[in-house]
Amino acid sequence: MLKNIDPILGPQLLSILRSMGHGEEIAIVDRNYPALSAGPTLVRHDGSDGPRTLDAVLSVLPLDDSADAVTRMEVHDEPHHILPVMADLIDVAGRHAPGREVASLQPSPFKTRASNAVAIIVTGEERVYGNILLRKGTLAPE
Repeated sequence: MLKNIDPILGPQLLSILRSMGHGEEIAIVDRNYPALSAGPTLVRHDGSDGPRTLDAVLSVLPLDDSADAVTRMEVHDEPHHILPVMADLIDVAGRHAPGREVASLQPSPFKTRASNAVAIIVTGEERVYGNILLRKGTLAPE
């Protein structure tokens, strides 16, 4: 057991997050996402929805300073339509990185970027388009 670590962050996921370097990305996706054929390491998080998993990951992962360090998947051909699951993910990201904009990508470019990520976390999220990419940043010296 570890202190101050969200209990849903298991050893496999903690190892991946710790091993990631600056600029590397990880995807958090809904249960319908075609992750098995995407390429990266898969982490199953079936017992947790997207916003809960995002909250746990962002409790330990520093975000990059780039404009697209947090990127959601857009609704196909409706880039400005914000579904409730997206609003929930944006809200969680905003709590961890106040004032940071959440970028967006159409599904095909999102999937291409996710396929180049270090890992894909497949959640039990039932709502479609519950997909987000995170780019790791650095820790400032204390």
